[in-house]
Order: sequence, then C-alpha cells, then structure tokens
Amino acid sequence: MSNFTNSYHSGKQTPPGQAPVAKTPRLTVVGAGIGDPELITLKAIKALGQADVVLYDALVSEELLDYAPSGAARIYVGKRRQHKAFTQDEINELIVGYAKDYGHVVRLKGGDPFVFGRGFEEMQYAQNHGVAAEYVPGISSAIAGVGAAGIPVTLRGASRSFWVLTATTDTGALNPEISTAAQTDATLVILMGLAKIADIAAAFAAAGKNEWPIAVIQNATLPTQKVITGTMADIAVKVSEAGAGSPAVIVAGEVVRSMLSQPSTCSTTQLSA
Repeated sequence: MSNFTNSYHSGKQTPPGQAPVAKTPRLTVVGAGIGDPELITLKAIKALGQADVVLYDALVSEELLDYAPSGAARIYVGKRRQHKAFTQDEINELIVGYAKDYGHVVRLKGGDPFVFGRGFEEMQYAQNHGVAAEYVPGISSAIAGVGAAGIPVTLRGASRSFWVLTATTDTGALNPEISTAAQTDATLVILMGLAKIADIAAAFAAAGKNEWPIAVIQNATLPTQKVITGTMADIAVKVSEAGAGSPAVIVAGEVVRSMLSQPSTCSTTQLSA
C-alpha cells in the first residue's frame, strides 16, 4: 500500500508534503478490457490521460497505468478470491475522498465495469456524495473471452441466444439460475466459476445434459491462454488434470462443437476431449 493511500486512511487527506489542488471532483469508471492491454479503448486511454488518481483492480494490466500522467497517483485496490486490498465500502470512500481532494479519479476495472464489476454501484455512491460520474465501457470477457478461443456465443443452427451468469450467489452458493439456464438450448457463459466447475457440471447432468459440450478458457487473449474442452461428464477431471486457474471463462452449449482449430487472437494451448 502506498504512502499516498496510508496517509488518506490515517485521516490525513493529503500525501506528505503536498496540498490538494482545487479541481472539480469527478469519477470516471473505466473498463480496461480483457487480458491483452491492446484491447483497451481510445476513450479509456483519454480518460487515463486526464487522471489525478487511478484506482485499479487485480485483473488490469499494469501497462495501462503508463497512460496516466506521471504525477498521477496509482493505487491498487484489487479484490481476488483469497485477498482483498480493500473492502468495497473502503473503495467507495477512497473514490469520493480522492475526488474531493485531488479532482479526477479514474476507477480502472477489468473487462466491462457493468458486468459483475460493481462499477454502477461505485458511480451511484459517488453521485450520492456530490461527485459527478461517467462510464467508459470495456471489452467484456463474457463475449471476448469466449471468442478468443474461437467460439462464438451465438451461431445459426446452434444457438439463438446466450446467458451470462456469475457462478455464485452472495453467500457463495451455486447460482440457482445455472440450473434454470441448463434447461434451455442457449449458450451459457459463466464468469468467476472455476471453483464451482463440478457443481456446474452436476446442474447440467441433472437437466439430462451430461454429454453437453463445455470449454474453460484460462487467461483469455493473453499469450498464456489455455483452452480445456470436454463434456459435463468429464470437464471437472480435465480442469484438475490441466491445473487450470483463474481468471477463467466457462462456456457451455452446442457452439463449443464449432470451435475454430486455430483462433487468430493469440497463441493457445488446447486440451481437447
């Protein structure tokens, strides 16, 4: 944690030796996109170039921080499964505190901030505390992560729709909507679900889809991308044998059978059924 952040939490709302500059407080919640830092948008780069403070998440490429001015504070506030630099309430307070003291806060979040990213909640909190807020979309793993493996989320003759679901509820239980979605022929994209892969497969088996195709895409769009394919009957074992880890996107449905053999986005290690 930087001295900048420590000084704020100790009640001293300025970094040592500095005084706040009178600027209009504002927040820009920016989607950093998925994995590959080249997938950030031009509008996101422009926002970073105007930042006084950047609060960035765990899955954000640190290369993107170079777009911020040299004098801008860069503060890690990431939350991963085993570790949280700050709670969400603390992050909300940081956003408002830094905006009021220093001006423009860029909240840099992986993927798209409005897809299970709590970006909307942060904007609401900022606005409720007198800070103007703007949203810059990002490329979401819900579509791009699947596409990076050469799998479309919709395809004529195979899928007319797709569902995007988080794997768990707020209590950590398996999202019951997965069982509902398994009753359809839609493509299912499940985020933050690798730890629940066996439970997900069981939900499909209960719907009579034990042989339904499924793929797990780890580190999508990065040179380390790995794709594991199988069926609901064997995917949990394959994921374990492959030593797959997060971040990973899960996609289930007939579209998996149409996966391109050589995705063009990046080099890929494919472990097939």
